Amino acid sequence: MNSPFLKIGSFTFNWGSRTYVMGILNVTPDSFSGDGLIAKGDAINSAVEQARGFLASGADILDVGGESTRPGSAPVNADEEMERVIPIVQALKQNFPDALISIDTYKAQVAEEAIKAGARIVNDVWGLRADDGLASVAAKYKVPVILMHNRSNPASVEVREKLGGAYAGSEYQNLMEDVKRELLECVALAKNAQIAESHIILDPGVGFGKTREHNLELIDRLGEIRKLGYPVLLGTSRKSFIGFTLDLPADQRVEGTAATVAVGITRGADIIRVHDVKEMARVAKMTDAIVRKPFTINERDERG
Repeated sequence: MNSPFLKIGSFTFNWGSRTYVMGILNVTPDSFSGDGLIAKGDAINSAVEQARGFLASGADILDVGGESTRPGSAPVNADEEMERVIPIVQALKQNFPDALISIDTYKAQVAEEAIKAGARIVNDVWGLRADDGLASVAAKYKVPVILMHNRSNPASVEVREKLGGAYAGSEYQNLMEDVKRELLECVALAKNAQIAESHIILDPGVGFGKTREHNLELIDRLGEIRKLGYPVLLGTSRKSFIGFTLDLPADQRVEGTAATVAVGITRGADIIRVHDVKEMARVAKMTDAIVRKPFTINERDERG
């Protein structure tokens, strides 16, 4: 690990001590998981109430996104994306001044305005490759970046009724070696922009340009990503590879998500990005108790 700590304001990430929980706030009308806040009417109040519940249930980060990344979704321009997310970031900052907010965007303009509004982390699904200016924005404001691996291609999307879309035709010479190499290319972009190494977090991009089998292997071998020396975020929540495995729609994937979270933590995940914060925070806490924290003498005595 390049640094065992990351300090953002008054919050300190102590990597390896426990799993941190990122709650998803989708400010979209077309989220794959059915939780898009725009579809609920009053997006600002809905976001504040959802965030309140997330924080009470153990969320460490609130991740605000204004463009759906589901396979086959239509792109959103920067102006429309800002109209969606900036009022939400402002409202969250006003209502929860100590909360850690991340902005889920690959656009430099959106990221900069969100940072000015109160966001403190940039979560980029394209790993600084979609907008040349985003790395400079992150460096300018000294905010951490989450760099995700992504080989999404609309031409390789397979859509099934009830289960949603998934990537069926992505080609890899060697899945893990290809993902690691391309993540390190994103790291190089960050470093070239003078983003501090301690401000870099990696996301293997489960569900982005990968088949069901790729996703399952990626979770099982997540430790290989962790060995690159950076904290790792795992985002598996309600994704279609779970639906394809269990033959279940998005609103019935809590148990499948829990399995991926538990296994991911055992393989070295530092942050989990989830929709079901209360349930997954409990899964993380229990898994941490097994794999991260030694038993106390009293606990050993109780076990007999």
